Amino acid sequence: MAAIAETGKTLHVASLENLPQAAAAFHTFLTENPTVSVVLFEGEMGAGKTTFIKAICRELGVTEAVSSPTFSLVNEYEGRDGKRIYHFDFYRLNEEREALDIGIYEYLDSGNLCLIEWPSKVENLLPEHVLLVNIEADANGQRTITLKLT
Repeated sequence: MAAIAETGKTLHVASLENLPQAAAAFHTFLTENPTVSVVLFEGEMGAGKTTFIKAICRELGVTEAVSSPTFSLVNEYEGRDGKRIYHFDFYRLNEEREALDIGIYEYLDSGNLCLIEWPSKVENLLPEHVLLVNIEADANGQRTITLKLT
């Protein structure tokens, strides 16, 4: 299922039914790197960023519905440990100022888990050390999910 490197991990997901296992492996990787709270999700439109984040939130004990914050920019959830999880989708951002207007630094500096889709839209506002999650989909619907600490 996974090849482990010192600062990264690669997950091969054969189908959507395997996402819970990938989310569990992600959670383990995150637990092994407790100083990481900002996670950047990269991938083409339709690669499965939001779908993987939904699986991660379920793994973390979120019981409420998880949806893409495309228009609200950020959704807030509560995990089983009572900690907050922030899910951002910056796809519709026209300029970084919009992220500043919602208080992005307060979220990023909170120590809570921040899951960010389309981070390239706010790259100048992001911390130096993050977990980069790259999702690639092939024509058969299989996914390769690469986790890399930066």
